[in-house]
Amino acid sequence: MIKVAVLTMSDKGSRGEREDESGRLICNMVKDISGDVVLHEIIPDEPKIIEDRLRHFADDLRVDLIVTTGGTGVSPRDVTPEATKNVIEKEIPGLAEFMRAEGCKKTPRAAISRGIVGIRRGSLIVNLPGSPRGVSEGLGVILSTIPHVIEKMHGDESDCGKPAEKAAGGR
Repeated sequence: MIKVAVLTMSDKGSRGEREDESGRLICNMVKDISGDVVLHEIIPDEPKIIEDRLRHFADDLRVDLIVTTGGTGVSPRDVTPEATKNVIEKEIPGLAEFMRAEGCKKTPRAAISRGIVGIRRGSLIVNLPGSPRGVSEGLGVILSTIPHVIEKMHGDESDCGKPAEKAAGGR
């Protein structure tokens, strides 16, 4: 099982004024990779709170995967990527770029998402947009890669290229 924490950034959601459809969707989607959601929280778009929660999930709860939703756009209250950058130790830009590139095939607005992907200690952190569609499309394109990233993050030394070659009909 992959130990998962889901964090929704939403001022309205944190006040109970909006349903957290995106967070619930993440909880359902991670089941496809044997994800066990141990915590799902809704917090306001406040950088210090976001940073504290990300640190707590990674450092204290030691979850394998932290998936955030919300706060990745360009409005003044969208601060999730900045908060995430303040806590990660390694960025994985290719995953964020892949989500945006695939999203742009459906809507040019996907290019506005500023979400990042990175690692803090033994936790993979993935920023997703706040809409259910953005979550579905973004997480959907990288979901199958997440178990491999987690294995590598935890020290798996097997060759990355061989399983991909076999799956593609290679040697």
